[in-house]
Amino acid sequence: MGKINFANLKKTAYYLKRNGIKSTLGALRERLAEGRQPEYRREPLSRETLQLQREQSETGFSQLMFSIVVPAYRTPEPFLREMLESVISQTYPRWELILADASGDDSVKSVALTYEDSRIRYYRLSRNGGIAENTNEGISLAEGDYVVLLDHDDVLTENALYEMASAIEESRKNNIKLQMLYSDEDKCNGDGTKFYEPHFKEKFNLDLLLSNNYICHLLVMKRELIQDLKLRKEYDGAQDFDLVLRAADRLMEDEREVVHIPLVLYHWRCHATSTAENPRSKLYAYEAGRRAVQDFADRHGWRAKATDTEHVGFYCLKYEGNVLDERKDVGALGGRLTAGRKTAGGRMNDRGECIYSGLPVSFSGYMHRAVLQQDAEVLDIRNLELRSSLRDLFREVMGVDYATLPGTEIFDVSKLPEGTDYIEASVRLCKVLRERGYRLLYLPERTRKLS
Repeated sequence: MGKINFANLKKTAYYLKRNGIKSTLGALRERLAEGRQPEYRREPLSRETLQLQREQSETGFSQLMFSIVVPAYRTPEPFLREMLESVISQTYPRWELILADASGDDSVKSVALTYEDSRIRYYRLSRNGGIAENTNEGISLAEGDYVVLLDHDDVLTENALYEMASAIEESRKNNIKLQMLYSDEDKCNGDGTKFYEPHFKEKFNLDLLLSNNYICHLLVMKRELIQDLKLRKEYDGAQDFDLVLRAADRLMEDEREVVHIPLVLYHWRCHATSTAENPRSKLYAYEAGRRAVQDFADRHGWRAKATDTEHVGFYCLKYEGNVLDERKDVGALGGRLTAGRKTAGGRMNDRGECIYSGLPVSFSGYMHRAVLQQDAEVLDIRNLELRSSLRDLFREVMGVDYATLPGTEIFDVSKLPEGTDYIEASVRLCKVLRERGYRLLYLPERTRKLS
């Protein structure tokens, strides 16, 4: 990420135009710091592991069928063959590949038919209706239990479907019927010889998703759900993001039905015209993404405006008035704590460890997460605002009344007994709030300095 190349120079020039020299210099310092990190190395699974997966699949540990939907349009033959071969080489064999071809010629068909595999289903579309409509045509033909979305020039790892099937079967044992699954991903260069910029994702996090499409690839969805939702043409360019947001809307009552598989199962190919390589090549996609976020907020009746951040493709919901008045699902708001111009507190995990600890305040962090709105397991009590209806509960848990700092609704920690462990208190309070079904919203722009 810290290497100097033509693509990065283009991104830097565009960032400078959008955000000015001060922000650009800060971003360059962060990129240089990232460049000193160990280089990412993709570690393919061993032949023994892959063979074991094939044997387990043949014994029938799962009978699930996956429908892999690929909208194709004049795909370069090398890319098309790599995509097809990545599917054929899956260690899990129960799949169908639906090629929805809008090329208008035989360029895709002639390649696809060289693979004598009855699981490959080729369909020539009557017209090119755009990415959303073309994909919908393929989705409508799906017969599997789950639909897998795959771009025509990208590549699956050999264990992709095996891992998906394993996760679904494991959840079934706990009486959970998964509706949506996603994995980690990385990028590869045009000829598929180099892999870089891995995206290691979080478990389902609604507000992080409203900040950007961190789910992205590999996306798997229950067939009935995706056939009902479909992709929307008016969000072409961000059609997958819009789909995921509307699916998340359906699944908010039981987020256990959404699962993240922490493995790189998808290689996103980057070439000169791809969005991943050149953000300006599809600015309309980012505009569509912002509209998809706005649509989500409007459906819920939130008085909020979706805005762009400094980083292309990343968004921020700006609420009118207090967030707690708009979001009945949120029990508390938290913010960042700083000392020696570095992050010293804020969002924590359930063990009380600060996730962005030590990060310079001018840095945005891995995948810009440190500057995005997001749900938290634990919010630091030293910069916390609690919903007024929960303040009796606060007294029960903490043993003191909820008192605020002058001119704010932020809790005044000086009211806690002397010697209180703020981290332990934060974990204890937030655990109770989450058990009551409340979301904890971290807003990094709410910054307080530690004295």
